[in-house]
Amino acid sequence: MSEQKYVTVSALTKYIRRKFDVDPHLRDIWVKGELSNFKIHSRGHMYFTLKDENARIQGVMFNGQAQNLKFRPENGMKVILRAEITVYEPNGNYQLYVKEMQPDGLGSLYLAYEELKKKLSAEGLFDEKYKKPIPAFPKQVGVITSPTGAAVRDILITIKRRYPMTKVIILPALVQGVNAGKSVSQAISKANAIEDLDVLIVGRGGGSIEELWAFNEEIVAREIFSSRIPIISAIGHETDYTIADFVADLRAPTPTGAAELAVPHFADLAERLSARKTRLVRAIQEKVSIEKERLTNKRNSYAFRYPKQLHAQKEQQLDLLTERLLREGKRTVTYKNDRFIQLKSRLNQVHPRQQVKRAFDDHHQIMKKMAREMNILFAHKNSQFQTIVAKLNALSPLTIMERGYSLVYKEDHLVKSVNQLTNGDEVFVRINDGSLHCKVLGKEERKLNE
Repeated sequence: MSEQKYVTVSALTKYIRRKFDVDPHLRDIWVKGELSNFKIHSRGHMYFTLKDENARIQGVMFNGQAQNLKFRPENGMKVILRAEITVYEPNGNYQLYVKEMQPDGLGSLYLAYEELKKKLSAEGLFDEKYKKPIPAFPKQVGVITSPTGAAVRDILITIKRRYPMTKVIILPALVQGVNAGKSVSQAISKANAIEDLDVLIVGRGGGSIEELWAFNEEIVAREIFSSRIPIISAIGHETDYTIADFVADLRAPTPTGAAELAVPHFADLAERLSARKTRLVRAIQEKVSIEKERLTNKRNSYAFRYPKQLHAQKEQQLDLLTERLLREGKRTVTYKNDRFIQLKSRLNQVHPRQQVKRAFDDHHQIMKKMAREMNILFAHKNSQFQTIVAKLNALSPLTIMERGYSLVYKEDHLVKSVNQLTNGDEVFVRINDGSLHCKVLGKEERKLNE
């Protein structure tokens, strides 16, 4: 038993959970079913069972996601969930961790909405860097909506009340139905062909998701993004969000709100103009007061009160400065002249001609000294040489041989003992005036002291 491999329950459960966690199909999945055993924890978390005719699975939606729900879930309600599936280790059950929940009746449209939203967001159609600014004082405002709906009436009334000098151009379009998306897209394209159109309002009144669906179509989103004219979206009520709202340069909660964002309020402009006029008058008055005070100070200054005295003082100052200028000029010229003489003297000292002459003299002295030193050195070395030659002559074998001595060689070795030779050996005997080729016929050993 001890040799068999086994795992603990905890390890097995953890292993199974990891299998769930690495499966991409279980990380983000849409599930359809009916709610049962639904309850809300005191902390706001929702616990329930999702079931169909043949199976059931436990689920939980934490408070952070549950706060975004626009409806109250109940037992028996059919829903579509976006969730991830993993294992709850303490009891080994797999369950749903819900991120979003929608009633089943809107499921297909909602899925299409989320899919397109994710696609366009990845392409950058929602990025703030592409948003065009809304002009502050538009001369012409275009409105794309149904010509018979309440939205166009609210927009016209609001613009006329707030900024009546603005011209409004109505571009009729279908805002509901199968061809509504194409109609809105064509109206936006037509508006971009109109010159001097400053801003464009695209929208309609409130309605269900099906009624607002034209503004969730890709063709409308891309036409809004490519528009050269800034677009304000005004679709549905404040809580309704469509794809067009994300792509538009500015979103208004209602058509009336879009008109308020498109044009300024005349009364506000008049109030701002009045305030600026007041500030301008005050600033001018303060400027005039300051300049008057400066003028008074100038009039009361010494220069204006006693011009003759001031002129006489300036004449005297001019005489003093003139004398000082002449004095300083002479002193400067004298200083510069002395400086010039000093530099000229230094220049003559370092002139190349003088340097060459000094170098030639130095060379001549060095050559004389070198010759003298060489003679002394030669005499000294010659004396040493003669001494060494005398010593060599005294010790030279040639000198000894001149006195009748000779040297005996066997092959190339000097023979110093009779033991180096045997009878019959050939030897060479070197004498003072040549060498002898001899053969040993006999030998006799003798002690040196005998």
